[in-house]
Amino acid sequence: MRASDTEREGIAERLRDALAEGRLDMAEFEERLDAAYRAKTRGELVPLVSDLPAPGEGAPAAPVPTGGWGVASREEGGWAARIGRPATSRGGVAVCGGFGRGGRWSVGRAFTAVTVMGGGDLDLRDADFEERDIVIRCFAVMGGVSIVVPPDLHVEVNGFGLMGGFDDRGTGPGSPGSPRVRITGFALMGGVEVKRKPRKGDKPPKSLEK
Repeated sequence: MRASDTEREGIAERLRDALAEGRLDMAEFEERLDAAYRAKTRGELVPLVSDLPAPGEGAPAAPVPTGGWGVASREEGGWAARIGRPATSRGGVAVCGGFGRGGRWSVGRAFTAVTVMGGGDLDLRDADFEERDIVIRCFAVMGGVSIVVPPDLHVEVNGFGLMGGFDDRGTGPGSPGSPRVRITGFALMGGVEVKRKPRKGDKPPKSLEK
């Protein structure tokens, strides 16, 4: 029997749950997830979860908060529910114009942003991620790229600027299970800005308020 998209996604969700519970390591999860999305028949899906508890079995997972400062909730699934999603975008180009990515979208494992006398805006606060390790390459020529990340995301910035700027103030560790986003590239007579901001509706603790 041919497998449907709904059945493939159901298996993917069970694999994400198993990863979050520690039943699978990252290598096993990625291998099985890739096989799930490539499966053509139901018979190919069954072995991927045959050694995992059926939905509702096993010890209940600890509750995950759904709001607040630095919380990576996605329908109470945390970071595990936001990693391994098929990419919806792998790049953006702005030539004497602009582009933007924000809200609920999925970042490709390698995303390239190019701006020439234009601007690009990337908001990762509500984004999903194709893989745990993501690379965002920014090339700004007489233009700019602005990247907004949540406080609980692991971010590394190592680009450089020539007669321009490559702001690395957004660099910092994330919460447990966070994806690792590496931002690199160069700015020529332009700029790349990486800044941390809370998700909409979140309020930072008083200790972090300015």
